Amino acid sequence: MRRSPSILRHRRAAGLACLLAMGLAPSLPAATPALEREVNTFIGSKDDGNTFPGASAPFGLIQVSPIGSHYAGWRYDDETIRGFGHSFVSGAGCWEQGGQVSVLPVTGRIGPGGDFDTGDAKAFDHTRYASPYRHEGEVGEAGYYKVRLTGYGGIDAEATARTRAAAERYTFGAGAAQGHVLVNVGQANERHSVIGSVIDVVGDRAVEGKLVTKSFCGGHQYTTWFRIEFDRPFQAFGTWGEQGGLPAARHSMEGELKPNGAWLSFDLADGRSVTATSAISHVDAEGARTNLRADGMDGGTLLGFERMRELARGAWREELAAVAVDGGSADDRTVLYTALYHALLQPMTGSDADGRYRGYDDAIHRADDWTYYEYFSLWDTYRAQNQWLALTKPAVARDIARSVLAIDAQGGWLPRWGYANFETNIMTGDPVTPFLVDLWRFDALAGREGEAWAALRRNAFGLPPLNSRAAGRSGNARYLRDGYVAYDRAFPSKGMDVDPHHGGSATLEYALADCALAQMADGLGHADDAAALRERGRNWRRVWDPQVRDEATGFTGFPRPRDEHGAWYTPADGHYSPRSQHGFHEGTAWQYQWLAQQDVPGLVAAMHGREQAGRRLDAFFAYDALVQAPLTAARKEWVVGPYSYYNQYRYNPNNEPDLHSPWMYTLIGQPWKTATVVRAAQQLFTNAPNGVTGNDDLGTMSAWYLFSALGLYPAVPGSGQFLLHTPRFPRARVALGNGRSLDLQAPGADGRRLQYIQGVQVDGRPQPAVWMDWARLRQGATIRYALAAQVPEQGWGTAPADLPASYCAAPGSVLE
Repeated sequence: MRRSPSILRHRRAAGLACLLAMGLAPSLPAATPALEREVNTFIGSKDDGNTFPGASAPFGLIQVSPIGSHYAGWRYDDETIRGFGHSFVSGAGCWEQGGQVSVLPVTGRIGPGGDFDTGDAKAFDHTRYASPYRHEGEVGEAGYYKVRLTGYGGIDAEATARTRAAAERYTFGAGAAQGHVLVNVGQANERHSVIGSVIDVVGDRAVEGKLVTKSFCGGHQYTTWFRIEFDRPFQAFGTWGEQGGLPAARHSMEGELKPNGAWLSFDLADGRSVTATSAISHVDAEGARTNLRADGMDGGTLLGFERMRELARGAWREELAAVAVDGGSADDRTVLYTALYHALLQPMTGSDADGRYRGYDDAIHRADDWTYYEYFSLWDTYRAQNQWLALTKPAVARDIARSVLAIDAQGGWLPRWGYANFETNIMTGDPVTPFLVDLWRFDALAGREGEAWAALRRNAFGLPPLNSRAAGRSGNARYLRDGYVAYDRAFPSKGMDVDPHHGGSATLEYALADCALAQMADGLGHADDAAALRERGRNWRRVWDPQVRDEATGFTGFPRPRDEHGAWYTPADGHYSPRSQHGFHEGTAWQYQWLAQQDVPGLVAAMHGREQAGRRLDAFFAYDALVQAPLTAARKEWVVGPYSYYNQYRYNPNNEPDLHSPWMYTLIGQPWKTATVVRAAQQLFTNAPNGVTGNDDLGTMSAWYLFSALGLYPAVPGSGQFLLHTPRFPRARVALGNGRSLDLQAPGADGRRLQYIQGVQVDGRPQPAVWMDWARLRQGATIRYALAAQVPEQGWGTAPADLPASYCAAPGSVLE
């Protein structure tokens, strides 16, 4: 419990209140009627941000976007467009995530010896028939995409999308008498392996079928069903397969890596445009048809492209209007609203319009009066994106929580990285625990606390059966016995990743999760479990070697993995470096050393006190360089390659393990340094295709930016605490989804200058603490920051009583 402020601090707070009251609050602009145009969907589509530029609805089941040669489906500098796919994961760092049912408009003759030679199956390879395109005139905004294909006489391709159906409009050039639409189900993207596919031409206006593909990072197989209906009849059609093309054929079925598809030919004499309305399902063929009727039709008639675009625009305006900002440049607004857009793409809707969904038992279930969600990149999203949705989209957060519990009930265990209707076992640690505990903290588990607790406890204290796809805490046997996960590269894996392969970081992740779960246990009255988990929350110490020295900087004491015999791991050269990758997943001991924010007093003591911890943070961030050049130093001094995880000792803004570390300054009583680092990091987010730092990871980096720009950040999982820092905008309003809002006022805020908090007021009252609790935020509030260019003497947020207590600190420990 925080101690009462002293009389001296009361006087200082009163003075700051006067300072805060002197400036008039900037007024928010009137709501922009075209907020969807504030979004630039090309941000993150280059340098392995791995976003897609095409059309999607908020949390959409279907997306329409170009496919190129990049492993994630598309990259801004791909030279050709192979087709427009209908299923994309935004920002993930693995292959087999973008494409599915590739559609491309073309011209030319289809037949023996023609431009598409039906006697040669290779003529229907999308790497051969792909079209060049141009970026000039290309449009990427929320819910709408347009590009000019410069091949085939020039064709304008447009796309828009609702939650469960999408529309594409292809406008052919004036020189062609006939236009064709190729529907390729045998190829997805560069590395997305199609195991088998079926396509059927139905009547004279539709095509439907299914394809089985492998999941994210080469995982389990799953099925996507689809249906596409056209706004006018086609005059000719055919299918292709391993033996080539067959005009007038209505059915084709092929196996692994075999060509398969259909062409539909349209007479352009009566109009140059063809509109295709499409839907997909992970349930069955009827699910795709149902989705198309629900979101692509009105009274049995196709909506048409413009009507669907209007509905998509309205959906995005409503979502984007939840955040209103004043000040900043046009680019600042675009970066902010694009971050909000990306944070609202995932998880994706998994239930069809009739409520049916395919569960982790491969059976069909029904979500009545709620939405079942899919695609849970929990190792990423538990750190920022989950909290953003819980804060601003409480109804969505409740359905997300319910979906995760359905996965546990139907699949037998909680997920780690859930893709479609199965577990991939990608990444390590125990991300589902802080993810669900935060949802509990935000009341998204109301009425399901007991069910959630039982699943989380089973996960924290046990292991899934050997024949289960789920890996759970695969290092739990050793962890429960000795308090650490042994580093063992030969440990059997159920997927690409397994915790003992990264024993050092897995131990830190488990301890963080244990501390989060201890708070839930405490809140639900499970005192014995709370005490045990709270103790386990300090298990980061089990892999802290006080003798490790970083030779270049002279700092001693770092995380270090232990081998299967319990000894400190030593590589073959006999020297362990905290800059090496040994035992840490996508990072080094330098980056992971801060992943103990649940026990700040203990961590500071291990680093030889607050002064030394501060100096270590300064070295980690190159703090002096940031002060000298806040607009450029981050790109020069930090790790800026999207996958440059290893042999580094600096902050990595491209990846998740140290995302919270700028706020470690705040947690040790140096909040002005958090302001410096966050301001410098914001310069890496730009209005350009490379404007996301590394993979966006299903909106995680974008959510990080949202919190950083608005002035509050959830740095400690399970705590419900938001740490306050310098906002980027003079004023912002954030709707909380419960009829209340946060009004964030920071007169004079300027994203291109270093500025420091002199004081904070909440609803007109001084706020000396550096944090606010969710229970207070959810009521709505006006938070007013007084900023200045100088670091204040005896500044705001520097007294021990102003800092949040660490729930898993050892009894009696204090920050020294």
